[in-house]
Amino acid sequence: MSDNLVNGCSSGQKNYSHCNGSTQQKETPSQGKDVRVWCDGCYDMVHFGHANSLRQAKALGDKVIVGIHTDDEITKHKGPPVFTEEERVKMVKGIKWVDEVVLGAPYVTTLEVLDKNNCDFCVHGDDITMTAEGVDTYHLVKSANRYKEVRRTAGVSTTDLVGRMLLLTRNHFRQGSAEYDIEKEGSSNMGQDSAAKSPWTGCSQFLPTTQKIIQFSDGKSPNAGDKIVYVAGAFDLFHVGHLDFLEKASKLGDYLIVGLHTDPVVNSYKESNYPIMNLHERVLSVLACKFVNEVVIGAPYCVTEELLDHFKIDVVCHGRTPIAMEDGKIDPYAVPKTRAIFELIDSGNEMTTERIVERIISHRLEYERRNQAKEKKEIEAFEALQRQKQTQKAG
Repeated sequence: MSDNLVNGCSSGQKNYSHCNGSTQQKETPSQGKDVRVWCDGCYDMVHFGHANSLRQAKALGDKVIVGIHTDDEITKHKGPPVFTEEERVKMVKGIKWVDEVVLGAPYVTTLEVLDKNNCDFCVHGDDITMTAEGVDTYHLVKSANRYKEVRRTAGVSTTDLVGRMLLLTRNHFRQGSAEYDIEKEGSSNMGQDSAAKSPWTGCSQFLPTTQKIIQFSDGKSPNAGDKIVYVAGAFDLFHVGHLDFLEKASKLGDYLIVGLHTDPVVNSYKESNYPIMNLHERVLSVLACKFVNEVVIGAPYCVTEELLDHFKIDVVCHGRTPIAMEDGKIDPYAVPKTRAIFELIDSGNEMTTERIVERIISHRLEYERRNQAKEKKEIEAFEALQRQKQTQKAG
C-alpha cells in the first residue's frame, strides 16, 4: 500500500471522496501553502452540529472557508429560512473554527467556486443534501475527487430544532412537580415527531460524552494577571443576541467564563416548556463560540461567594433582559453587586430565544410543510442509496 494512502484516500492524488473526517489526517500543504477547506450550506439556526462539522473540517486543513446560501436559494430548494442572511453570516463568523465566510455560495457546489476561493477540497457531513429537483448538491466535486466526508452529529439538526419549537406545547416537564423527568432530557423526546423516519433529521438521541466536550474546549486556563469575566444564563437556541452579548462581555477582560443553568432551573424562570435544548446541547453550542474560554456546567442560579473566589472572577455581567429573583425575592447578583464588580451590558441586539420561537409559530404551516418535504426527500434518497448498495453487493 502506498504511504500517501490514509483510510483509502490518496492525498497525493487528491482523491478526496468518501473520507471520514474524524479519522482522516490533515492534508500536507505543498511549498508552505495553507490547505484551504471549503464548507457550504444554509447554516440556518446554527447549532453545535454545524460547529462540529466545521471543527472536523478544520482538522483536515489549515483554513476553513464557509460558503453560505442566500435566502432566495434556500427558499427555492427547501423552504424559507428561519434567520436572515445577515444573521446567518454573523453566527458562522462567531464559530471558533471558521476563518472566512462567503455569502452567495451556489446551492450546487462547483469546481469554479472552489477555485475562486483557492480551496483544495470541499467537506460535508455524511448525510445527503439535494436540490429541489432531487440532485445531489455535491455531485460535481465528488466526481472530481475534491470532496471529503465527516461524521454528522447525531441528535440535532435545524429540522429537528424547528420541530421542537412547533411542538413547544409538548409536556416534557412534569406539571405540578418540582421533580424533573430525566428520561425526557434527551433530544429524542423533545424532537420533531416520534413517527419521523429520516436517518439524518428525524428523532435521534444526542449522547453527550466527555470526549465531545474536550473536542470543543480550547483547554486553556487563564494566565496570571488575566482579568476574568463571568456571565450566566440559559443560552438556549444559541443566537445572534447571545453572540453580540458575549462579544461585548469578552471585551471587559481577558478570559470569559459562561455559567449555564440546568434544565430545571431554566424552566423555573422561563416556564412554558423551556429550555428547547437540553443542558448538554447548550454547553457545546456555547463552547463553539470564539469569544468563550470556559463553561461552568450546571452553574448555580445565584452567583455565590464560593463561585467568585474559586474562579477568581473580576467582573460579573448581565444583559438588559429582566433578572428573575430566586424564590421570588432573592437577587441572584446580590454578592457581585456588594463587591462592586457587577455590570449591565447592552448587546445592541434585540434577538431573544422567545422571538425565535415566535418566528416559527407565526409561520407554523410553512415550517411544517418544509420539515415534511425535507424528510420525504431524505427518505427517498436513503432508500435509493440502500437499493444501490444491494445491487452492487449482488453484482
